[in-house]
Amino acid sequence: MKLIVTIPAYNEEESIKDVIHSIPKQMQGIDRVEILVIDDGSTDNTKVSAHESGADHVISNKVNRGLATTFRRGINKALELGADIIVNTDADNQYDQTEIPKLIAPILNGQADIVSGDRQIEKLDHMPSSKKYGNMLGSWVVRKVSGLPIKDASSGFRAFSREAALRLSVLSHHTYTHETIIEAQDKKLVFIEVPCTFRARVGTSSRLISGVFGHIKKSGATIVRTTIRHRPLKTFVYIGGFLLLLGIIIGVRFIYFYMTGNSSGHIQSLIFVAILIMLGFQIVVLGLLADNINANRRINEEILYRLKKEQIKKQLN
Repeated sequence: MKLIVTIPAYNEEESIKDVIHSIPKQMQGIDRVEILVIDDGSTDNTKVSAHESGADHVISNKVNRGLATTFRRGINKALELGADIIVNTDADNQYDQTEIPKLIAPILNGQADIVSGDRQIEKLDHMPSSKKYGNMLGSWVVRKVSGLPIKDASSGFRAFSREAALRLSVLSHHTYTHETIIEAQDKKLVFIEVPCTFRARVGTSSRLISGVFGHIKKSGATIVRTTIRHRPLKTFVYIGGFLLLLGIIIGVRFIYFYMTGNSSGHIQSLIFVAILIMLGFQIVVLGLLADNINANRRINEEILYRLKKEQIKKQLN
């Protein structure tokens, strides 16, 4: 049983040493632990520091490509290296790496496909209020969209079984955290959370979140795109159905005025009703078309899954 810990890193030459040194090398149920650092085009000595600190594998992006792209490359590389379980952690040393055994336990026990560390954000005193409430808002949105009882949707401390890693297809360029939760639910992967430690960041600010509102905007866009991609019919039927219902309500109101002889001055309502009903109907039809496209996406993803699985089987043999 091989565990590979992936560490996406961007300009973290100081903290990455502590991260690598604190990763347990012996864990119950694990025969081999390897560390894979994915340097996201750092301009400092992150790559050199990772090598010197004992990372088993270090790969680099030629330019800074963002967390989601770097995460995706790390997952694919870990699969190529024969990982049975993949743990993703941050390079800023805010997570306690000695908690990795607790993170992977549900996967080893066959209880989960993906396990995420719950930072218990509401209890954190060192996280700025803007980030704390932004995270809580994002988690609430993902909870409503996915239907999963997620407490901390933005946590980057996660464990994936090989099967889950093969199934995931991250398309975002900003962050993978929200997208993988929605995708996990869509693909019937068991996603659970376990409490984890989240320390205050020492030194520089977050490399990912340069501005809270910019992060919220990009994360919101990712959630919307992912939801539409995986649940197009439900999304468009809800929107189109709302417009149709609104049109019917206004239409009934006009009929009431017409029947009581007070329709004068309400003709514009009739025009508005026609617009709402036509628009709602078109959106529902668009949802039906998008659902057919979604069926093709599922077929393509299944083909990709089988190809990746076969390729890894050949590499392992």
